[in-house]
Amino acid sequence: MKVLAFDPQKCQGAHVCEATCAQTWFKTSDIARSSIHIRAQEDGFAAAFCIQCGKCIEVCPTEALYYNKQGIVMLKKALCVGCMSCVGFCPYGVMDYAPQEALAFKCVACGQCVKPCPGQALKIVEVEEASTAVWTWQF
Repeated sequence: MKVLAFDPQKCQGAHVCEATCAQTWFKTSDIARSSIHIRAQEDGFAAAFCIQCGKCIEVCPTEALYYNKQGIVMLKKALCVGCMSCVGFCPYGVMDYAPQEALAFKCVACGQCVKPCPGQALKIVEVEEASTAVWTWQF
């Protein structure tokens, strides 16, 4: 399974990944609509994004969330009723929602944020199983 990985040593905090994600998926420059969030910490930066653990799938009452063939948690928009159970239940706080649409959204490891990252702090990597990975998929 291919997932997003983050190297905190390389992150420059430019937030280009957030802007690219928001533009790719929501056609906006508002980084609040991004599925990846870069946070400043005392010793540098941290990234928050979905690690494809699938805990959200367990709580979705309409079965709108599912694993695709590549092992990525996906959302069937037509089935989502906007209850936000997945947002509240996400153990990592990375399932988000668009209030304008009453729709949940999350990182799907598309890799669009990787190329524009000036520090090359992001990349897509192969892992065997999402549930065994560390929080930020550090490499």
